[in-house]
This record gives sequence, structure tokens and C-alpha cells, in this order.
Amino acid sequence: MPPPLRRAAALGVTYRPMKEEDVPFVAAVYASTRTEELAVTGWPEEMKEAFLAQQHRAQHYHYQTYYPGAEWLIVQQDGVDAGRIYIEEGDTDIRLIDIALLPERRAAGLGRAMIGDLVEWAGELGKSISLHVEPNNPVRNLYLRHGFAPTGLAGAYEAMEWLPEGGAGSDQKKTAS
Repeated sequence: MPPPLRRAAALGVTYRPMKEEDVPFVAAVYASTRTEELAVTGWPEEMKEAFLAQQHRAQHYHYQTYYPGAEWLIVQQDGVDAGRIYIEEGDTDIRLIDIALLPERRAAGLGRAMIGDLVEWAGELGKSISLHVEPNNPVRNLYLRHGFAPTGLAGAYEAMEWLPEGGAGSDQKKTAS
């Protein structure tokens, strides 16, 4: 069951289940998150496109394999596809596998609202939220503002966790705005 939308709904956000025909869209969303990183390579466009396609296939396979019970959701704003969010709800934890918006939808409060809704939902359920983020990704600051705390490194990623009131380490800052 996807998290209820409250803050995000006020911005016209809805979620719909991802379908097989959405794979090219989610691949484009993925590619858009790597544009700056690849801009400095000097690679020809064809090489960048091939690399991004291969990387997305590997990521998609990994997610599908290791999170078989996840919700694969397309984020829409005012009925237009705007991004993706992948979530797996366990007995005591909600795993935010991936969240990404198209560049034109970023920095408009959508991510903040979606994470706020996710934190509120997890709190209502008494569940923690776990995720991995690249340490230099600007969205890391958004997670920190919502009360996520670093819990260690996992390869090139930083593990982070949000704990509900009363949970171990519940003295973390918890804001859901």
C-alpha cells in the first residue's frame, strides 16, 4: 500500500503503479539524475546514452530482484508523469528504495512534501524508514531536515534511518514539514 498523500496532494501529486510500458520513462528519470556527473567525462553523447541505458538496466534488475514485494510507483503531478518512487513496507521498517523527479519538477517542494508524507505515515504505523543516498547528493540535506540520521556507509552510499517516536534513538530531530 503506498503512503497516503497529504502535503504532496496539495501540490497536485498522485501515485500510480508502474507498468512495463513505463520502463522507458523511469529510465529517462534515472538518466536525468546522472546528467551532471557525466557532463565532465568528455564522452560522446552516444556513449553516455549507452552507459546510462546499461546502468539503468542493472539498477532495475537489482531492485526487482532484491525488493520483490516493493511498490513501484510513478509520481504524477496534475496527471503528468513527474518521477518515480519505490517503497517496500516490511513488518517494522519502510524501505525507501528510490525516489527521483524529472529536472523540471525538482526544487518545487514536491520531494519535501512526499518525504513529509512518508515520515508521517511511518510514524502513524510506528515503523522506521531506511534508505541509501550518495553522500554528496543535495537531497541528503532534505532527509536530515526530516529527522533521518546517518547509520553508516554501504559502498558508495550512506545508509540513513528515520525512527518513530519512542523507537531506539528517537531523540532524533523529527520534522515532517
